[in-house]
Amino acid sequence: MRAYDVEHVLRLSILSPSEKRRMKAIVFRAPGDLVLDDLPLPSPGPGEIRVRPQSVGICGTDTHILRGEFPAARPVVLGHEIAGVVEALGAGVNTLREGDLVTIEPHVYCTSCRYCRQGQEHLCLEKRAFGVHLHGGLAEAVVVPSRTAYRLPPGFDARLGCLAEPAACCIHGMDRLSPRSGAPLLIIGAGPAGLILTRLARLAGAAPIVVSEPNPTRRAAALSFGADLALDPAAPAFREQINDITHGLGFDSLIEAAGSPATLELAIELAARAGRILVFGVSPMHATATVRPFDIFVRELTIIGSVINPYTHERAVNLLPRLGLHQLAITQFPIDNFNDAFAAQASGAAGVKVQIRPQD
Repeated sequence: MRAYDVEHVLRLSILSPSEKRRMKAIVFRAPGDLVLDDLPLPSPGPGEIRVRPQSVGICGTDTHILRGEFPAARPVVLGHEIAGVVEALGAGVNTLREGDLVTIEPHVYCTSCRYCRQGQEHLCLEKRAFGVHLHGGLAEAVVVPSRTAYRLPPGFDARLGCLAEPAACCIHGMDRLSPRSGAPLLIIGAGPAGLILTRLARLAGAAPIVVSEPNPTRRAAALSFGADLALDPAAPAFREQINDITHGLGFDSLIEAAGSPATLELAIELAARAGRILVFGVSPMHATATVRPFDIFVRELTIIGSVINPYTHERAVNLLPRLGLHQLAITQFPIDNFNDAFAAQASGAAGVKVQIRPQD
């Protein structure tokens, strides 16, 4: 365990007499074992802040963690999509004030490995994420480095503010893909990330933008976020529709945002010659896809990975007013109803985005 991890854990139990208060927190203990626990209220150390989360999104990664499909610490408080109010400042913090509404970029890095030293901190060999390796935001309070907090405008809707984290990841993905204006683009999956990517593709000038999504509610949402067409991949005429749209040539740019081997295989199938495929969705860590290397070779395809949000969180905050996130179907649950929230996330029954209100 790295020094920061040790200090972070110790501050959950070693508190000054004035800080010996308790808080509710949703703790992942093992695959399938998620509990509402009572933990000490953490106090911020030098350079840190304590935040009272107002809205915290449940991400597909959280679902994978709960199923044992994504590596995470045990036990750990989940929740990495966080918007909340600064409640306490550690020594030396002068960029924020108590009462500020902030969104959190939830990663810390070693700063000394090869990747950190060459400006690729998101590939850090010792990268740690709040809500995955360190206690996160599905609690009545969370302590984070002040440098990871980004101020939101006063009165901004915390439901939308916590979407800055997935939006920042989407911006990085679009940077990696670099779709061309006026060139056809396919997005596979219209969950929250797929919809944000659809809006970013519209802002980037891709055309036509086609979304593949089996859920009719999400297909309708994709149209409202800027898709020219939203198609059901299970429909008998799906490939015929694709051929009509692309004149049988395929898509120049494709984004796999569903997180499954089958949808990656579909993306490769529907790519044009010299097509670029962004693998954005988080698949289970042991899942495998069947790929014919000859297809990649003869069509000169480029397959691109994209992980988290290096240096894009501030850009996401700046773009939040232009992303139309108020159009998302957001369902919120109080912290005591966390089981219902995770069940809704897993089933998709609650709409597009599920969030928890830790203060309720």
